[in-house]
Amino acid sequence: MMTTQFQTTQFQTTQSRVTSDVIDFGVGHPSAALLPRALLQAAAAQRLSQPDVTLLQYGLEQGDEYFRHTLAGFLSRQYGTPVDRSELFVSAGVSQALDLICTLYTQPGDVVFVEEPTYFLALHIFANHHLTVRAIDTDSHGLDIDALEQALASQRPTLLYLVPTHQNPSGATLPQERRQRLVALSQRDNFLIVADEVYHLLSYTAAPPPPLATAAASGQVLALGSFSKILAPGLRLGWVQASPTHLQRLAGAGLLASGGGLNPFTSALVALLLEQGQQEQHLEELRQVYRRRIVALDRALQQQLGEQVRYTVPEGGYFFWVQLPDSLDSEQLLAQAARCKVGFRPGSRFSSRGALGNFLRLSFAFYEPEPLQEGIHRLQTALAASC
Repeated sequence: MMTTQFQTTQFQTTQSRVTSDVIDFGVGHPSAALLPRALLQAAAAQRLSQPDVTLLQYGLEQGDEYFRHTLAGFLSRQYGTPVDRSELFVSAGVSQALDLICTLYTQPGDVVFVEEPTYFLALHIFANHHLTVRAIDTDSHGLDIDALEQALASQRPTLLYLVPTHQNPSGATLPQERRQRLVALSQRDNFLIVADEVYHLLSYTAAPPPPLATAAASGQVLALGSFSKILAPGLRLGWVQASPTHLQRLAGAGLLASGGGLNPFTSALVALLLEQGQQEQHLEELRQVYRRRIVALDRALQQQLGEQVRYTVPEGGYFFWVQLPDSLDSEQLLAQAARCKVGFRPGSRFSSRGALGNFLRLSFAFYEPEPLQEGIHRLQTALAASC
């Protein structure tokens, strides 16, 4: 019997190409050591040993019902508030859900409000749908609701997109009072809130306010979640929590009518991890790892850059949002940083209006404490233009 050795070393197989001699703080995904290969291998062996082969068929449009049942139980425990499977739609991650929402709910030229700063790749999705993006200011507590109300006086968005908990890139978390005001404004002015809650479960200190998903019954909220940050990005598995009307619209999309529900095979594997409590155990392990990395990166910034930068230590998520002196432009700094074998995401890429040039985003998700510290040393060298 012939066997084939599976090799990928000569091909690029992941979205990010990370070379061993560069420390790239721009990488916003977990390191290989944090990917639960053994858990998924065991889940696949267990599931495929069963006579039920429905995971190999076209899936139910809203998503596998048993997976939604186990996911609802997991979310109920994590959120501290009941979630029912009927409130959930299975997506291929947050990005695919956002793209599907734009397809079903918008027309070219429609207005979408975003935070300033905002997740830069969401801007690409909005551009693909030819939407008009308007930025709403934020502060250290997230979206400025007063600024939003002022903007609503002159313009009505179809959607408002935000990352309410441990925001990407700023790390800010929207307080409960602002969340309530936001939902009230959406009801008053009839726009949809698209809440990207991918970091909500990655809280490392105090618990955040309840997710905006808890306001799904209002009919104004589409809350997006994903296993990309809490299990593995390559699963391409996530969910939308929303009212029945929205779920019917999502499940009735032509994409689902033709191809069936999204990721029935992956859903069947992850359902086992949820059922057996392994996802919760893995999540707690991630929280412990990321807490240590935050401490290491904070210490390195204080020791190496001191008064040159300003930032708030994140309480969750993946990122430090670092402010440089006004005279510096992080986009220009990037070229010098490359010569020093260090990378990051320039702040201007998170602005829909070309601002935030003296900010940069540093991710702590990919590296252990020692390379995080070495990376900040290289960044300090780049700022001194001495490499």
